[in-house]
Amino acid sequence: MKNQINNESRINAVLDWLRESIIQLTIENERVITNIAGLKVFRSNETTKPTSYLHEPCVCLVVQGTKWVILGKDKYVMNSSNFLITSLDLPTIVQIVEASKEKPYMSLTLSIDYQELANLIVDVDSLTQKLHTSKRGITTDRVTLPLLLAFQQLLNLINEPDKIPIFAPIVKREIFCHLLLSEQGERLRQIVIQKSSTHKIARAIEWLKNHYKEPLNIDDLADQIHMSTSSFHAHFRRLTAMSPLQYQKWLRLNEARRLMLTENLDVTSAAFTVGYESLSQFSREYRRLFGEPPLRDIKKLRSEN
Repeated sequence: MKNQINNESRINAVLDWLRESIIQLTIENERVITNIAGLKVFRSNETTKPTSYLHEPCVCLVVQGTKWVILGKDKYVMNSSNFLITSLDLPTIVQIVEASKEKPYMSLTLSIDYQELANLIVDVDSLTQKLHTSKRGITTDRVTLPLLLAFQQLLNLINEPDKIPIFAPIVKREIFCHLLLSEQGERLRQIVIQKSSTHKIARAIEWLKNHYKEPLNIDDLADQIHMSTSSFHAHFRRLTAMSPLQYQKWLRLNEARRLMLTENLDVTSAAFTVGYESLSQFSREYRRLFGEPPLRDIKKLRSEN
Protein backbone atom coordinates (compact mmCIF):
# COMPACT_ATOMS: atom_id res chain seq x y z
CA MET A 1 0.00 0.00 0.00
CA LYS A 2 2.82 2.37 0.92
CA ASN A 3 4.62 1.61 -2.35
CA GLN A 4 1.43 2.27 -4.31
CA ILE A 5 0.95 5.66 -2.65
CA ASN A 6 4.60 6.53 -3.28
CA ASN A 7 4.27 5.52 -6.94
CA GLU A 8 1.14 7.65 -7.40
CA SER A 9 2.89 10.58 -5.73
CA ARG A 10 5.84 10.29 -8.12
CA ILE A 11 3.51 10.03 -11.12
CA ASN A 12 1.73 13.21 -10.04
CA ALA A 13 5.06 14.99 -9.58
CA VAL A 14 6.18 14.08 -13.11
CA LEU A 15 2.80 15.14 -14.53
CA ASP A 16 3.15 18.51 -12.76
CA TRP A 17 6.60 18.92 -14.32
CA LEU A 18 5.29 18.04 -17.77
CA ARG A 19 2.39 20.51 -17.42
CA GLU A 20 4.72 23.34 -16.48
CA SER A 21 7.05 22.52 -19.37
CA ILE A 22 4.21 22.46 -21.90
CA ILE A 23 2.89 25.79 -20.61
CA GLN A 24 6.33 27.32 -21.18
CA LEU A 25 6.66 25.81 -24.65
CA THR A 26 3.20 26.95 -25.78
CA ILE A 27 3.27 30.57 -24.66
CA GLU A 28 3.22 31.88 -28.25
CA ASN A 29 1.58 28.96 -30.10
CA GLU A 30 -0.80 26.30 -28.83
CA ARG A 31 0.65 23.67 -31.16
CA VAL A 32 4.45 23.33 -31.23
CA ILE A 33 6.65 21.04 -33.31
CA THR A 34 9.73 20.73 -31.12
CA ASN A 35 13.34 20.48 -32.27
CA ILE A 36 13.25 16.79 -31.34
CA ALA A 37 12.18 14.85 -34.42
CA GLY A 38 8.65 13.48 -34.08
CA LEU A 39 7.84 15.22 -30.78
CA LYS A 40 4.95 17.71 -30.66
CA VAL A 41 3.27 19.48 -27.75
CA PHE A 42 -0.22 20.92 -27.67
CA ARG A 43 -2.35 23.07 -25.37
CA SER A 44 -5.96 24.19 -25.62
CA ASN A 45 -7.76 26.53 -23.23
CA GLU A 46 -11.19 25.42 -24.41
CA THR A 47 -13.14 22.40 -25.46
CA THR A 48 -13.65 21.67 -29.16
CA LYS A 49 -16.33 20.34 -31.46
CA PRO A 50 -15.91 16.88 -33.01
CA THR A 51 -13.38 17.17 -35.83
CA SER A 52 -12.24 14.78 -38.57
CA TYR A 53 -8.58 13.93 -38.06
CA LEU A 54 -6.13 11.48 -39.61
CA HIS A 55 -4.39 9.96 -36.59
CA GLU A 56 -0.88 9.05 -37.68
CA PRO A 57 1.16 6.28 -35.99
CA CYS A 58 2.14 7.73 -32.63
CA VAL A 59 1.97 7.54 -28.88
CA CYS A 60 -0.01 10.39 -27.34
CA LEU A 61 0.26 11.35 -23.69
CA VAL A 62 -2.36 13.65 -22.13
CA VAL A 63 -1.07 15.41 -19.03
CA GLN A 64 -4.19 17.45 -18.29
CA GLY A 65 -7.78 17.52 -19.51
CA THR A 66 -9.69 14.93 -21.52
CA LYS A 67 -9.99 14.11 -25.22
CA TRP A 68 -12.14 11.61 -27.06
CA VAL A 69 -10.89 9.78 -30.12
CA ILE A 70 -13.60 7.97 -32.07
CA LEU A 71 -12.89 5.28 -34.65
CA GLY A 72 -16.00 3.78 -36.18
CA LYS A 73 -18.27 2.91 -33.24
CA ASP A 74 -15.41 2.75 -30.74
CA LYS A 75 -14.59 5.67 -28.43
CA TYR A 76 -11.22 5.99 -26.70
CA VAL A 77 -11.00 8.31 -23.69
CA MET A 78 -7.65 10.01 -23.17
CA ASN A 79 -6.63 11.68 -19.91
CA SER A 80 -3.65 11.80 -17.57
CA SER A 81 -4.27 8.21 -16.46
CA ASN A 82 -3.77 6.59 -19.86
CA PHE A 83 -1.96 7.02 -23.15
CA LEU A 84 -3.02 6.36 -26.73
CA ILE A 85 -1.18 4.18 -29.24
CA THR A 86 -2.00 4.44 -32.93
CA SER A 87 -0.19 1.94 -35.14
CA LEU A 88 -1.67 2.99 -38.51
CA ASP A 89 -2.90 6.12 -40.28
CA LEU A 90 -6.52 6.06 -39.07
CA PRO A 91 -9.37 8.42 -39.99
CA THR A 92 -10.87 9.41 -36.64
CA ILE A 93 -13.14 11.96 -35.00
CA VAL A 94 -11.43 13.83 -32.16
CA GLN A 95 -12.91 16.12 -29.54
CA ILE A 96 -11.43 17.84 -26.49
CA VAL A 97 -14.15 17.55 -23.84
CA GLU A 98 -12.37 18.89 -20.77
CA ALA A 99 -10.36 22.13 -20.94
CA SER A 100 -10.43 25.68 -19.57
CA LYS A 101 -8.15 28.70 -19.15
CA GLU A 102 -7.56 27.67 -15.55
CA LYS A 103 -6.88 24.03 -16.46
CA PRO A 104 -5.97 23.77 -20.16
CA TYR A 105 -5.94 20.54 -22.09
CA MET A 106 -2.28 19.59 -22.60
CA SER A 107 -0.69 16.72 -24.45
CA LEU A 108 2.49 15.59 -26.12
CA THR A 109 2.78 13.28 -29.11
CA LEU A 110 5.71 11.20 -30.31
CA SER A 111 5.62 9.73 -33.82
CA ILE A 112 6.30 6.01 -33.98
CA ASP A 113 9.52 5.11 -35.76
CA TYR A 114 8.92 1.77 -37.52
CA GLN A 115 12.61 1.24 -38.23
CA GLU A 116 13.51 1.72 -34.57
CA LEU A 117 10.75 -0.71 -33.59
CA ALA A 118 12.07 -3.28 -36.03
CA ASN A 119 15.57 -2.93 -34.57
CA LEU A 120 14.23 -3.42 -31.04
CA ILE A 121 11.92 -6.35 -31.62
CA VAL A 122 14.57 -9.10 -31.45
CA ASP A 123 15.88 -7.85 -28.11
CA VAL A 124 12.51 -7.04 -26.57
CA ASP A 125 10.76 -10.23 -27.68
CA SER A 126 13.19 -12.28 -25.65
CA LEU A 127 11.66 -10.64 -22.55
CA THR A 128 8.02 -11.24 -23.47
CA GLN A 129 6.05 -14.40 -22.86
CA LYS A 130 2.59 -14.07 -24.38
CA LEU A 131 1.43 -12.27 -27.49
CA HIS A 132 -1.82 -10.36 -27.37
CA THR A 133 -4.16 -10.37 -30.31
CA SER A 134 -4.83 -6.83 -31.51
CA LYS A 135 -8.11 -5.66 -33.00
CA ARG A 136 -8.19 -2.02 -34.04
CA GLY A 137 -5.03 -0.17 -35.03
CA ILE A 138 -5.58 2.10 -32.03
CA THR A 139 -5.94 1.61 -28.27
CA THR A 140 -5.31 3.16 -24.87
CA ASP A 141 -3.28 1.75 -22.01
CA ARG A 142 -2.51 2.70 -18.42
CA VAL A 143 0.23 5.27 -17.87
CA THR A 144 3.22 3.99 -15.93
CA LEU A 145 5.90 5.85 -14.03
CA PRO A 146 8.81 4.57 -16.21
CA LEU A 147 7.03 5.77 -19.36
CA LEU A 148 6.35 9.20 -17.84
CA LEU A 149 9.95 9.52 -16.68
CA ALA A 150 11.19 8.71 -20.19
CA PHE A 151 8.97 11.43 -21.67
CA GLN A 152 10.23 13.82 -18.99
CA GLN A 153 13.81 13.09 -20.08
CA LEU A 154 12.87 13.67 -23.71
CA LEU A 155 11.09 16.96 -23.05
CA ASN A 156 13.94 18.15 -20.84
CA LEU A 157 16.34 17.83 -23.78
CA ILE A 158 14.57 20.74 -25.50
CA ASN A 159 16.40 23.03 -23.07
CA GLU A 160 19.73 21.46 -24.06
CA PRO A 161 19.68 21.48 -27.89
CA ASP A 162 23.35 20.48 -28.19
CA LYS A 163 22.55 17.16 -26.49
CA ILE A 164 19.54 16.30 -28.66
CA PRO A 165 21.43 14.48 -31.46
CA ILE A 166 23.12 12.22 -28.89
CA PHE A 167 20.51 11.61 -26.22
CA ALA A 168 17.13 11.95 -28.00
CA PRO A 169 17.55 8.66 -29.95
CA ILE A 170 18.49 6.87 -26.72
CA VAL A 171 15.45 8.18 -24.84
CA LYS A 172 13.14 7.42 -27.77
CA ARG A 173 14.50 3.88 -27.80
CA GLU A 174 13.60 3.59 -24.11
CA ILE A 175 10.07 4.83 -24.80
CA PHE A 176 9.59 2.33 -27.63
CA CYS A 177 10.91 -0.44 -25.38
CA HIS A 178 8.29 0.43 -22.75
CA LEU A 179 5.60 0.30 -25.43
CA LEU A 180 6.76 -3.05 -26.81
CA LEU A 181 6.85 -4.52 -23.31
CA SER A 182 3.37 -3.23 -22.50
CA GLU A 183 0.18 -5.23 -23.04
CA GLN A 184 -0.21 -3.40 -26.36
CA GLY A 185 3.23 -4.36 -27.65
CA GLU A 186 1.85 -6.92 -30.09
CA ARG A 187 -0.07 -4.15 -31.85
CA LEU A 188 3.27 -2.50 -32.67
CA ARG A 189 5.13 -5.72 -33.46
CA GLN A 190 2.61 -6.66 -36.12
CA ILE A 191 3.10 -3.40 -37.98
CA VAL A 192 6.78 -4.13 -38.70
CA ILE A 193 6.62 -7.91 -39.25
CA GLN A 194 6.48 -8.05 -43.03
CA LYS A 195 4.39 -11.20 -43.35
CA SER A 196 1.74 -10.04 -40.88
CA SER A 197 -1.68 -8.88 -42.05
CA THR A 198 -1.22 -5.59 -40.18
CA HIS A 199 1.97 -4.83 -42.10
CA LYS A 200 0.20 -5.57 -45.39
CA ILE A 201 -2.71 -3.31 -44.49
CA ALA A 202 -0.22 -0.57 -43.60
CA ARG A 203 1.22 -0.90 -47.13
CA ALA A 204 -2.29 -0.63 -48.58
CA ILE A 205 -2.99 2.48 -46.51
CA GLU A 206 0.24 4.06 -47.72
CA TRP A 207 -0.82 3.38 -51.30
CA LEU A 208 -4.26 4.90 -50.69
CA LYS A 209 -2.72 8.02 -49.16
CA ASN A 210 -0.49 8.50 -52.21
CA HIS A 211 -3.10 7.61 -54.84
CA TYR A 212 -6.44 8.65 -53.32
CA LYS A 213 -7.32 10.73 -56.42
CA GLU A 214 -7.13 7.66 -58.66
CA PRO A 215 -9.91 5.11 -59.30
CA LEU A 216 -9.70 2.30 -56.74
CA ASN A 217 -9.58 -1.32 -57.88
CA ILE A 218 -9.84 -3.45 -54.75
CA ASP A 219 -8.71 -6.65 -56.44
CA ASP A 220 -5.57 -5.01 -57.81
CA LEU A 221 -4.67 -3.46 -54.46
CA ALA A 222 -5.23 -6.75 -52.63
CA ASP A 223 -3.02 -8.52 -55.16
CA GLN A 224 -0.35 -5.84 -54.75
CA ILE A 225 -0.04 -6.57 -51.02
CA HIS A 226 -0.32 -10.35 -51.55
CA MET A 227 -3.71 -10.90 -49.94
CA SER A 228 -6.95 -12.33 -51.25
CA THR A 229 -9.69 -9.77 -51.79
CA SER A 230 -11.88 -11.21 -49.03
CA SER A 231 -8.98 -11.35 -46.55
CA PHE A 232 -7.95 -7.81 -47.49
CA HIS A 233 -11.46 -6.50 -46.80
CA ALA A 234 -11.73 -8.34 -43.50
CA HIS A 235 -8.36 -7.25 -42.10
CA PHE A 236 -8.72 -3.68 -43.37
CA ARG A 237 -12.07 -3.28 -41.63
CA ARG A 238 -10.80 -4.96 -38.47
CA LEU A 239 -7.96 -2.45 -38.14
CA THR A 240 -9.59 0.74 -39.44
CA ALA A 241 -13.33 0.23 -38.78
CA MET A 242 -14.06 1.00 -42.45
CA SER A 243 -13.69 -0.48 -45.92
CA PRO A 244 -10.86 0.53 -48.30
CA LEU A 245 -13.38 2.47 -50.40
CA GLN A 246 -14.67 4.34 -47.34
CA TYR A 247 -11.07 5.12 -46.38
CA GLN A 248 -10.42 6.57 -49.84
CA LYS A 249 -13.60 8.66 -49.60
CA TRP A 250 -12.51 9.98 -46.20
CA LEU A 251 -9.14 11.06 -47.62
CA ARG A 252 -10.77 12.71 -50.65
CA LEU A 253 -13.43 14.57 -48.68
CA ASN A 254 -11.06 15.88 -46.02
CA GLU A 255 -8.60 17.07 -48.67
CA ALA A 256 -11.45 18.78 -50.54
CA ARG A 257 -12.50 20.48 -47.31
CA ARG A 258 -8.94 21.70 -46.76
CA LEU A 259 -8.71 23.03 -50.33
CA MET A 260 -11.95 24.98 -49.97
CA LEU A 261 -11.09 26.31 -46.52
CA THR A 262 -7.42 27.22 -46.92
CA GLU A 263 -6.94 27.65 -50.67
CA ASN A 264 -10.36 29.11 -51.51
CA LEU A 265 -11.24 26.56 -54.18
CA ASP A 266 -14.89 26.47 -55.19
CA VAL A 267 -16.91 23.31 -54.62
CA THR A 268 -16.65 22.05 -58.20
CA SER A 269 -12.88 22.58 -58.43
CA ALA A 270 -12.28 20.92 -55.06
CA ALA A 271 -14.42 17.92 -55.98
CA PHE A 272 -12.69 17.29 -59.30
CA THR A 273 -9.23 17.97 -57.83
CA VAL A 274 -9.58 15.13 -55.32
CA GLY A 275 -10.86 12.66 -57.90
CA TYR A 276 -14.65 12.95 -57.98
CA GLU A 277 -16.34 12.79 -61.38
CA SER A 278 -19.84 13.58 -60.11
CA LEU A 279 -20.51 16.83 -58.26
CA SER A 280 -23.81 15.51 -56.86
CA GLN A 281 -22.08 12.43 -55.48
CA PHE A 282 -19.39 14.62 -53.92
CA SER A 283 -21.96 16.88 -52.24
CA ARG A 284 -23.96 13.91 -51.01
CA GLU A 285 -20.95 12.14 -49.49
CA TYR A 286 -19.55 15.40 -48.10
CA ARG A 287 -22.80 16.08 -46.24
CA ARG A 288 -22.88 12.51 -44.93
CA LEU A 289 -19.39 12.91 -43.43
CA PHE A 290 -19.47 16.50 -42.18
CA GLY A 291 -23.19 16.99 -41.54
CA GLU A 292 -23.56 20.00 -43.86
CA PRO A 293 -23.39 20.65 -47.64
CA PRO A 294 -19.93 21.91 -48.72
CA LEU A 295 -20.73 25.65 -49.02
CA ARG A 296 -22.62 25.80 -45.73
CA ASP A 297 -19.93 23.81 -43.92
CA ILE A 298 -17.08 26.03 -45.15
CA LYS A 299 -19.03 29.18 -44.32
CA LYS A 300 -19.61 27.91 -40.79
CA LEU A 301 -15.95 26.99 -40.34
CA ARG A 302 -14.83 30.45 -41.46
CA SER A 303 -17.30 32.20 -39.14
CA GLU A 304 -16.01 30.14 -36.20
CA ASN A 305 -12.47 31.31 -36.92
